[in-house]
Amino acid sequence: MPIPLLFSFLFLSLSLLSNATILTLSQQFKEAPQFYNSPDCPSITNANTNTNSNNKNNNNNVICYDEAVHVAMTLDTQYIRGSMAAILSVLQHTSCPENNIFHFVTTATANASLLRATLSTSFPYLKFQIYPFDDTHVSGLISTSIRSALDCPLNYARSYLPNILPSCVRRVVYLDSDLVLVDDIAKLAATPLGGDDTVLAAPEYCNANFTSYFTLTFWSNPSLSLTFANRKPCYFNTGVMVIDLDRWRAGDYTNKIEEWMELQKRMRIYELGSLPPFLLVFAGNIAPVDHKWNQHGLGGDNFRGLCRNLHPGPVSLLHWSGKGKPWARLDANRPCPLDALWAPYDLLQTPFALDS
Repeated sequence: MPIPLLFSFLFLSLSLLSNATILTLSQQFKEAPQFYNSPDCPSITNANTNTNSNNKNNNNNVICYDEAVHVAMTLDTQYIRGSMAAILSVLQHTSCPENNIFHFVTTATANASLLRATLSTSFPYLKFQIYPFDDTHVSGLISTSIRSALDCPLNYARSYLPNILPSCVRRVVYLDSDLVLVDDIAKLAATPLGGDDTVLAAPEYCNANFTSYFTLTFWSNPSLSLTFANRKPCYFNTGVMVIDLDRWRAGDYTNKIEEWMELQKRMRIYELGSLPPFLLVFAGNIAPVDHKWNQHGLGGDNFRGLCRNLHPGPVSLLHWSGKGKPWARLDANRPCPLDALWAPYDLLQTPFALDS
């Protein structure tokens, strides 16, 4: 490469890197109120847990508390505004906020120091760890789906939680970043999983057209269509799950999910991101959870993201799954009515507040 052209390339690369850094740092968040345990909460050691951990077998009394409610989420700069709101909602509505331990999974290339500093600034007393997710393996298994956002490798990290989190963490509540809780997460975490072979719990939606989640190629293949024989499969949303990590590890369910993803690369059997492999492995064999714990679909469909109403019944968790995200619609001054329920948890520091 000629020297002038090389310098031009380097200058352009540095400019793009600088702009990306500025974009990453442009979102500043307010400090959230501190929340305290009620008197009847069990005590867990007051250890400093906001550190980065690469040790899967970390048993050094940092996060190995059976009394704690363990919450797992993915974390990246694109959805961090939603993540901050979700964290605030969890802490605000639980009676034992000091007993919540958060496990954040990021890409291996993410600026973990920046993410850690952002979390610590808004939640100085939050117990959390950040884990890098090496997505090189799963990237080769991902097939294109109906919405590009669903093809992000980090979207598949939930399938690897038992391998990423320390082995002493035995049960975890997995939450997407586009939701808020208005009830005590400890109630959800305590969901009984029943028999020894039940790995996860989630709200089921048996009125949904289950066959639509798989292609005609799948249903017309006799060996594949028998996958659900002796099961009564129902749709469930993987954005809210209670997972028994010990049972998952013992059953090697990550490998089972990967086998379906490998088949999908050879013959297209579904169209929708990371959900269908979960349905193939778990549908018809999950512990039930009340629908109030996942009022999902508030982000509309995967194509237009139109406004939707709540499902009938009580509400403990509001989930903006779908294309439309409340923060984006609020910024565009085109909010849906239910976006007003998300707004009180938004910790974004506005320019006006920065200048005051």
